Amino acid sequence: MALIRLSGVDIIKDSNLILAGVDLTLDKGDFIYLVGRVGTGKTSLVKTLIGEFPVTKGEAQVAGYDLSKLKRKKIPYLRRKIGVVFQDFQLLQDRSAYDNLEFVLRSTGWKNKKEIQQRIEEALDSVGMLHKKHKMPHQLSGGEQQRVAIARAVLNNPEIILADEPTGNLDSDTQQEIMQLFMNIHDKQKPAMMVVTHNLQLLQRYPGRIFKCEAGKCTEVADRQEIDFSTFMES
Repeated sequence: MALIRLSGVDIIKDSNLILAGVDLTLDKGDFIYLVGRVGTGKTSLVKTLIGEFPVTKGEAQVAGYDLSKLKRKKIPYLRRKIGVVFQDFQLLQDRSAYDNLEFVLRSTGWKNKKEIQQRIEEALDSVGMLHKKHKMPHQLSGGEQQRVAIARAVLNNPEIILADEPTGNLDSDTQQEIMQLFMNIHDKQKPAMMVVTHNLQLLQRYPGRIFKCEAGKCTEVADRQEIDFSTFMES
């Protein structure tokens, strides 16, 4: 069964139609890019997948949940199966890297202190941040904060990882490092992974399927060689 399957789905924000008739399927191990100009609906699509925006038209299955019938009380259970990484990191500023991850585990039902510590240290070590686990976010560089955010996203071994412009606030060298982390996670854990990006260099260096948001539609690009990236990759 597909981990994400959208068929004829309208993406709606505040009663406004953002994208019409979206068809998109991701199985375990799939990797796709979501590209397009600012304001074409990429983030709205991500927010729909995590239950933030409702589905009122079309069929939408995500991690075994029917989004068109999803009750609000079930949204936290859906999100436990999805790791989300944001452009602006969204770490809690009043606690350390370790405590940011502990907050997530405790809020998703973990209770054993030893198991929590072991899982947090495994996740931080996997992104090269174990030695800075007691640092506060303001003591970390942008790249380091994003590493912690990635560790947070993979804590519960999610079936799906959604990364919304994860390299947008980083310098070019750090962008490559962060993208390589995503590829390592994808190779080892085989989640369905969607990366929203404007970065043409990443698309060229790390090939994947491409979906383009443009003029109220989101469609898969059949032949990347035919794309004029300059027409929609501007930030």
